[in-house]
Amino acid sequence: MAKSERGPRERMVFSAAQLIRRDGVEATGMRDVAAHAGAPRGSLQHYFPGGKEQLVGEALRWAGRYAAKRVDRFLAAMERPTPSGLFEAMVGQWTDEYETAGFAAGCPVAAATVDCAGSSDATREAAADAFATWTRPVADALTGMGVPAARSEPLATLMISALEGAGGNGRAERDVRALTTVARELGPLLDAAVATGA
Repeated sequence: MAKSERGPRERMVFSAAQLIRRDGVEATGMRDVAAHAGAPRGSLQHYFPGGKEQLVGEALRWAGRYAAKRVDRFLAAMERPTPSGLFEAMVGQWTDEYETAGFAAGCPVAAATVDCAGSSDATREAAADAFATWTRPVADALTGMGVPAARSEPLATLMISALEGAGGNGRAERDVRALTTVARELGPLLDAAVATGA
């Protein structure tokens, strides 16, 4: 959905996610969100009576849904899906962005977790929900590729955790090296879960 096709509420949630991924929760103000979304400031209180905490929570849940949908798109683009291929596609999204747009923005869920998960239960719960929303389709995809169900969720957690950590390293180092390393090193382990059932 193009940004211009979103209603004001959806634009503000999207804008909040974009600003959080760049600046973090604490540095993202409600006025910044309204300006980025091209929405009247008064509409913030109308759509988000719970204030910034509600908006942040909805932005994080949006990010989880976005990541989950990307998994489906990655799978649809693969002629013969493999666990390593899925992980390479997940990593490729970040390496492509970093190489074309720079290292200014990362994952909004990770940014919010670092920024205020220790001080806000609502933000922590929204971040946990977003990660769970993302983990489910990855685990389901692995099961569909022949990974035993008992291994699918732990491996999905490993994939997302490695991706998040390497993405953070990439932003700090201004280099995609950590991302390409995790894809290369985890690929054989992920594929072996299919081949051996181990």
